[in-house]
Amino acid sequence: MAAERTRVLGLMAFGLMLSMTTWFSTAAVLAQLRDRWELSTNEASVLIIVLQVGFVAGALVSAVGGLADRMRLRHLVAIAALGAAAANALVIVADGYAAAVVLRFLTGAFLAGVYPPALKLVATWFREGRGAAMGLMIAALTIGSAAPHLVNGFGGVGWRTVMVATSLATVAGAAIVAVAGVEGPYPFPRTGFRLSEAARVVRERPVVLATAGYVGHMWELYAMWAWIGVFLVDLVDRTDSGLNPSFLAFAAIAIGGIGSIAAGLWGDRVGKRRSAMLAMVSSGTAAAVVGWSALPLWLVVGIVMVWGATVVADSAQFSAIVSERASQAYVGTALTLQLAVGFLLTVTTIWLVPMVRDSLGWWAALAMLAPGPWLGALALRALQPPPTPATGATTGPAVAPATG
Repeated sequence: MAAERTRVLGLMAFGLMLSMTTWFSTAAVLAQLRDRWELSTNEASVLIIVLQVGFVAGALVSAVGGLADRMRLRHLVAIAALGAAAANALVIVADGYAAAVVLRFLTGAFLAGVYPPALKLVATWFREGRGAAMGLMIAALTIGSAAPHLVNGFGGVGWRTVMVATSLATVAGAAIVAVAGVEGPYPFPRTGFRLSEAARVVRERPVVLATAGYVGHMWELYAMWAWIGVFLVDLVDRTDSGLNPSFLAFAAIAIGGIGSIAAGLWGDRVGKRRSAMLAMVSSGTAAAVVGWSALPLWLVVGIVMVWGATVVADSAQFSAIVSERASQAYVGTALTLQLAVGFLLTVTTIWLVPMVRDSLGWWAALAMLAPGPWLGALALRALQPPPTPATGATTGPAVAPATG
């Protein structure tokens, strides 16, 4: 079974990586779209924010409708990935801001049927070593999210090429999952969302603290991913270094894959809580200093890479903590609430970063993100360790996404 488990994990990670390339497709070419459609700062932000809102809407519909329980997980992931690919490609046909906003909302809604069920499917293969497996899946998600910057980094590539390439990659990811996404021998009980249980969830101190940590993590993560490319464009222009900002942006996001794997392995050894706290303190510190204009270029690039490696490294740990600490009767509700609150919060910071940048500069805009992970680490510190050492086995339902 070990060989089969490894094969499924590898193929699912590859399929997820390809499927998630549509997430930041428009963010990677935002400068081109802003010029083509004559967008204001607010309109450009909405083009990114609306996908986050669509993701929350899709996740709630999926949870309330129990889609992950009603369908085979690989079929759900494959169908949702095809929907995301279609919505992403139609932006080219529409070639207009208003239609693009609607299509990006739909892309986010479809992606809610991709990586949460994909992580759940992989978790059915693992009792021990689940932290490392989830770390690999988050790494795949991270590299896939960075991929549009890689495509855009090649000189002369237009925004349509980026949109086509990411849609084709997502179709390929859907095909891989449809064929390889066999569920494992450790299925999980039905744990859907029930509004009537929400009041019970918020009265459980461990769940509240873990969710507070996740909220702090999300305050920073997607704003960093959304705007790091623009920051690097401005940095390269200001220093006249000749570096390719799109390649730098790809590296800054993709390096989070290494951080996710490392955090997953370390979390299995020393505990998810400690692993997440270290990542949050590190990423918050990087956010606080990376925008200082007095720093030399080489140091800024180095801090950006540290930031990228740590900003997502804690993602897989939060939902695992909730799945272990929440009352098992309504852990599904707890996980859904955690995801919804976290992703809705990203709307605020994605909108705020360019507004603060225009008023106070990049240092203030990026340093504004630092309190989130710092306060999140404090919340996890207040969370008492589990009564038995973490071994990589989890007792709750499958790990839902925490990216994150």
